[in-house]
Amino acid sequence: MQMIKRMILIMFTWMLCISGSVVTYAQTNTKTLQNIQQELGQKAKEKQSVTKDIENIQQEMDSINTYISKNKEEMANTQKRMAATNQLIEEKKEEIVSLEDKILARKGVMKKRLVALQHDNNLNLVIKVFFDSKSLDDFIQRAGAVTTLFNADKSILGEQQEDLKHIEKDKQEIDKQQQSLEDEQKTLSKQEKDLNQNLQKRQETLTGMQEKFSQINQQMALAEQEKTDIESQLKAAQEKIRREQEEASKLATSTNIKNGPEQVGKGEEMYVNATAYSPASSGAVTTLGYNIEKNPNMKLIAVDPSVIPLGKKVWVEGYGVAVAGDTGGAIVGHKIDVLMPTNKDALSWGRKTVKIVILD
Repeated sequence: MQMIKRMILIMFTWMLCISGSVVTYAQTNTKTLQNIQQELGQKAKEKQSVTKDIENIQQEMDSINTYISKNKEEMANTQKRMAATNQLIEEKKEEIVSLEDKILARKGVMKKRLVALQHDNNLNLVIKVFFDSKSLDDFIQRAGAVTTLFNADKSILGEQQEDLKHIEKDKQEIDKQQQSLEDEQKTLSKQEKDLNQNLQKRQETLTGMQEKFSQINQQMALAEQEKTDIESQLKAAQEKIRREQEEASKLATSTNIKNGPEQVGKGEEMYVNATAYSPASSGAVTTLGYNIEKNPNMKLIAVDPSVIPLGKKVWVEGYGVAVAGDTGGAIVGHKIDVLMPTNKDALSWGRKTVKIVILD
C-alpha cells in the first residue's frame, strides 16, 4: 500500500513539474504574443501613414493630370488660333499680291504718262491745247481734260503711296501675330514638359510607396500567421494545464490529506499560520498562471516567496501536498493561505497553526 502511495506521489510530483514547464512555456509564448501584437500595432500605424502618403501623392497626380489636360486644351486652342491666323495671313498675303499687281499696273500707266510728258511737257501741252482749240468752248473742254489728266496722275500717285503703306502695315501685323503665337506655343510646350516631368517624379514616388505598402502587408500577414500559431499553441498549453491540474486536484484530493510528512518525503519543516481562500474571493488566475476558477479543487497555497519559494511542492498538515503557486498582500512571513473550492469551505477552515514540509 505504501508503495502505491509513493508511486502516486511520484506521479503527482511529475505532473506538477510538467505543469510548471507548461506554465513557463505558456508565459514565454504570452510574452512573444505581446511582442507580436505590439509589432502589428506599429506596422498598422506605419501602414496608415503610408496609405495617407499614397493618397496625397495620388491627389497631387490627379491635380497635375488636370493641369496637363488644361494645358493640352490651351495648346489645342492655340493651334486653332494659329490655323485661323495663318488663314488670315494667307488672305492678307493674297491682298498684298493684289495690291502689288495694282501697283505694278499703275507703274505701267505712270511709265506711259512719263514717256508722253517727256515728249510734251505741261506748258507745251497747255499751249497746244490752246492753239489747237477751234473755239472757246472747245478750249474749255480741252483745258478740263488736261486738268482731269493731271489730277488723275496725282490720284494714281496718292493711291500708290497708300497701297504701299497698307502693305507695310499688313506685313508688320502678320509678323507680330506670328511671333505672338510662336511665343505662346513655346510657353505651353515648356509647361507641358515641366508637368510631365513632375508627373513622372510623382509616379516614381507612388511606385516606391506602393512597394513599401506591399512589404508592410506581407510583414503583417506573416506576423498574423505567427500570432495565430502561437495562440493555437498557447490554447493547447492552457488546455494541457487545465487537464493536468484537474488530474492533480483529483489525485491530491483522494490521497494527500491522509498522508503524513513521513509518507510524502523529506524537506524543510516549519510551523505557519494558515488561513483559507477560494476562487470567489480572489482572482481567477494565480501568480504562476494556474486558473483556480476552472480548477477550484486543486491543491494550491499562497505563500511569501521569501519564506517558501514559488513553484515548490509543500505538505500542509490537514490539507495535503500542494503547490506554492500564489501570493497575497497579507501573506507575509510564516503565513500561508490554502485554496478551498468555496467560501463556505474557506470559512470552515478558519485560522490554524499547522506544520508544513517544503519538499525537496
